[in-house]
Amino acid sequence: MITRAIEEASKVILGKDHQIRLAMVCLLARGNLLIEDLPGMGKTTLSQVLAQVFGLSYKRIQFTSDLLPADILGVSVFDKDSGDFTFKAGPIFAQLILADEINRASPKTQSALLEAMEERQVTVEGNTRSLPELFFVIATQNPSSQMGTYPLPESQLDRFLMRIHLGYPPAEAEKIMLMGGQGAVSAKDINTIIGPSDLAQLQSQVAQVHLSEAVVDYILRLVHFTRQRGHFLCGVSPRGSSALARSAQAWALIDGRDFVLPEDVQAVLPAVMDHRVQISSAQFGRSNDKASELLLSRVSIAG
Repeated sequence: MITRAIEEASKVILGKDHQIRLAMVCLLARGNLLIEDLPGMGKTTLSQVLAQVFGLSYKRIQFTSDLLPADILGVSVFDKDSGDFTFKAGPIFAQLILADEINRASPKTQSALLEAMEERQVTVEGNTRSLPELFFVIATQNPSSQMGTYPLPESQLDRFLMRIHLGYPPAEAEKIMLMGGQGAVSAKDINTIIGPSDLAQLQSQVAQVHLSEAVVDYILRLVHFTRQRGHFLCGVSPRGSSALARSAQAWALIDGRDFVLPEDVQAVLPAVMDHRVQISSAQFGRSNDKASELLLSRVSIAG
């Protein structure tokens, strides 16, 4: 089913099978996804495609400088007929949320997503309300070099299981898009492959994928390397090590295995680690080098 879902999504997002697979890994692992790229790269389209393929209810929230937390969570409105206040749910109560250009909103509004992403619930006017059991946030952000952006704080970046980049499409894929011929399909034209009930079952199977002691030791070596003094500005938190393990389990499940290989850990490492840790320029090259490249070159599988 997952292979068919990737093939169906690839009809719209051309030439980006690896990124589609990572997005599905994030969904199966019950995480949240951050997509960072230039405008017009297909970030919004990818979120629409995932909602369609999995049959999930979908809401898009355009983050702007004047967006308020109540615009996301909802607000109580006075009903003059009944004389009571009635809660009007905000878009956060859908199953798949697109937080579009999240770094164009103020930090106060950005923080409105934190409880939802971590606890799968929101507190509005003193009342705690549960979110749907299947709840997935895809946030997009423009590069911080562009005007009108507020960089996401480290505490919020850590809430995202993965960060991916779509990048420019391959020449052949872009040609198909421009020609509008065979292969140019819109998100609304693709089929639902895995329904919500099957998705919930697949999510529960991720935790059952076996993590051997050797693979766990490899994950710990990767994590502990980031915590060594001087290598990185700060080390990976326990949330980060858990994210790496769950992502590797989901990757193995997509491969049709019930056990994790070290190669599964390596496959998801860039998406899980590069937004969590930053290389210290005093020790290794430039501060904007990718952490995953250093980890893969310095930490051996064998130990």
